[in-house]
Amino acid sequence: MKLTFQDYISINIHKTDLLLTGFIKSKLEPFNLAPEQNLIMMLLWEKDGLTQNQLVEKLAKDKTNIARMASNLEKKGFIKRVHCQDDRRAVKLYLTSRGKELGDEVIPVAEAFNDKVVKGISHEELLELERLLAKIKENVLSPN
Repeated sequence: MKLTFQDYISINIHKTDLLLTGFIKSKLEPFNLAPEQNLIMMLLWEKDGLTQNQLVEKLAKDKTNIARMASNLEKKGFIKRVHCQDDRRAVKLYLTSRGKELGDEVIPVAEAFNDKVVKGISHEELLELERLLAKIKENVLSPN
């Protein structure tokens, strides 16, 4: 049986991603934050002082992309980049007071967004979704 456009799981995941990204983008716009920049901020609100390399690992983005986003966040006054004393190549990101205050406004928006996304989905179903997504990633990354 030949698959139709709607049958491809990758198409459905992509459409869902576009929908989620568009929705959160509209919610973050008043705060002058792009969705990808918000990912960095969420990690810093959780643990301030992460290095750019730690963000590369946590977000699975390339170094150039993270450095560009960090530069934009610094220009907006939300973070400060500081070269590490013991390793001048390493750069740590710290929230400014403005960045910390922003968290008080944005975290509730992110939590409401997450609540909306998982509404009507049980804890067991969420665990199953995470398991299935991990399996898809594994399939894509495997050499076969």
